[in-house]
Amino acid sequence: MPEQPMVVVRGEAVREVPPELAQFSVTVSVRDKDRQATLTRLTERAAQVRTALDDYPDAVERRETSGVQVHPQLKRGGAISAYVGSVSTTVTVTDFAALGEILLRLAGIEDAAISGPWWQLRPGSRAGAEVRREAIDDALGRAKEYAEAVGARVERLAEISDEGTGGGGGMMRAAAFGMESAADLELELDPQPQTVHASVIVRVLISEVRMS
Repeated sequence: MPEQPMVVVRGEAVREVPPELAQFSVTVSVRDKDRQATLTRLTERAAQVRTALDDYPDAVERRETSGVQVHPQLKRGGAISAYVGSVSTTVTVTDFAALGEILLRLAGIEDAAISGPWWQLRPGSRAGAEVRREAIDDALGRAKEYAEAVGARVERLAEISDEGTGGGGGMMRAAAFGMESAADLELELDPQPQTVHASVIVRVLISEVRMS
């Protein structure tokens, strides 16, 4: 018995969607000739960051200490010239309306530096599922066209395999301002659309092709 003919097609879909999360990092760095003074200042600056973030409980979804460093700075010959310390915190924000205010508040902290925000979709975002459905629809539509081109019809789906999905993330640097000017400023941010891509391989069985 002859094997039933099969059509193998690739379906693809791309969509730009608004970001769902914004992530940035804030790092406080201090330096002093005295080790205890370095630790004291570092603790104070880190506490200021925590206090500032505490004021935005509805906007900040997650914050994580991503790095702590304290080490001596050596002169040539091995003598210690100073002690350097830093604490980095990664912050995830869901309320973009408050994001500019948060960045300015943190930038006003002495010895603080900010990187970001980086715009993202949530892991498992519905946007990805919708694009995958579009990719499958695209593949099935192509399979139907191929079958009809040879006088056949699609009978049943044999297999769907995922070629992989990807999302495009953006990065934008936030400017740093001195404490004395931060209160008088307003930072407007433009969230970067995220490109969501999906591609699938679909195999369908078609009816017997009757060649004339």
